Amino acid sequence: MKRQGAKDWEVSAIAAQEPRLNEEITVRECRLIGFDGEQMGIYVTAEAQRVADSQGLDLVEIAPMADPPVCRIMDYGKFKYDQAIKAKQARKNQSKVETKEMKFRPKIDVGDYTTKKKHVMRFLDAGNKVKITIMFRGREMAHPEQGLTILERLADDLKETAVIESQPKMEGRNMHMLIAPLPAAVLAKKKKENEKKEEGNTDDA
Repeated sequence: MKRQGAKDWEVSAIAAQEPRLNEEITVRECRLIGFDGEQMGIYVTAEAQRVADSQGLDLVEIAPMADPPVCRIMDYGKFKYDQAIKAKQARKNQSKVETKEMKFRPKIDVGDYTTKKKHVMRFLDAGNKVKITIMFRGREMAHPEQGLTILERLADDLKETAVIESQPKMEGRNMHMLIAPLPAAVLAKKKKENEKKEEGNTDDA
């Protein structure tokens, strides 16, 4: 539901702190990201709020330290609820879990991205959580959305095996996101579903 702060991602958390949403956002303008991840450019915050309102969604400030701050249009209540459920599942039956770290640059090329993603997948397969860090330098700080795009791409690439425990947040010159492996039961279920789909495709052929 829209604008129910008390019910309000992630994980507990888009960060360790609750982000500002809707009328709580007081900056004059923001860099806007659409519901589908589209980079919409710089908007006067009031106009960005009208865009979110017209879609029945929330305006969420996800990178307040950027210049200008980055805001995203989303159903924040549903987003946070879904991620909290996934995070709770991920914590079940986990004993001592080690947290690894993988660092990316905002302008990483395809080859390096693929290599680092394989390392992250290996960490997850071993049952470890992984802290993903985007390191910004100099003028790159003016474009935090580039780092956010990489984190969202990685989360999407790993959605079958991992869950976001801590949403992207800026800390100084770095942007962080914490992911955890999905529990074995969930992975087994997904594997069975995929096998059924493959069997169906074979029958169709």
